[in-house]
Amino acid sequence: MITAVAGIFVEHIALTSFMTLQVSIGYFLTDLVMILWYFPSLGGKEYLLHHGLSMYAIGLALLSGKAHMYILMVLFTEVTTPFVNLRWYLDVAGQKTCNLYVYNGVALFVGWLVARIILFVYLFTHMYFHYDQVRSIFTLGFYSLLAVPSTVAVMNVFWFWKILKGMVKTLSRRRKHSENGKTD
Repeated sequence: MITAVAGIFVEHIALTSFMTLQVSIGYFLTDLVMILWYFPSLGGKEYLLHHGLSMYAIGLALLSGKAHMYILMVLFTEVTTPFVNLRWYLDVAGQKTCNLYVYNGVALFVGWLVARIILFVYLFTHMYFHYDQVRSIFTLGFYSLLAVPSTVAVMNVFWFWKILKGMVKTLSRRRKHSENGKTD
């Protein structure tokens, strides 16, 4: 039965959260199969870790009916995926000098900052201020709620650093070309 207990955040669930989590686990499974099929060209071991942790957390939330809102917050970070995929396609197509590549890179940087860095700060702050509720869920869920987002956050910061370096490199190269009178 899908119910929500008023006032206890980790107990808030809804039919839409169950449906979203079910679709998400299907997405991660499909994406994981593609990554394994083309390994390592679509992503290395860190992608396997990311997808494994994501499916584990989603599965645990589905089976337990706990912490849906926290899992949904973490899932929201996937809004950056189209920008990651477009960057890959443009790179493979040899389009690293086109305007779309630059615009996509800037959008990826901003999206990543908001959805994967700032949102995680909010998530951890919320968990800190509602620690009594977080602690009240079953033991495996509690430790998973601490470990999985923390691991994903570390990966997000690492990838954000790479995105920042790539954006600076691309914009610097583009500025040098424009100073030399070359345009795309």
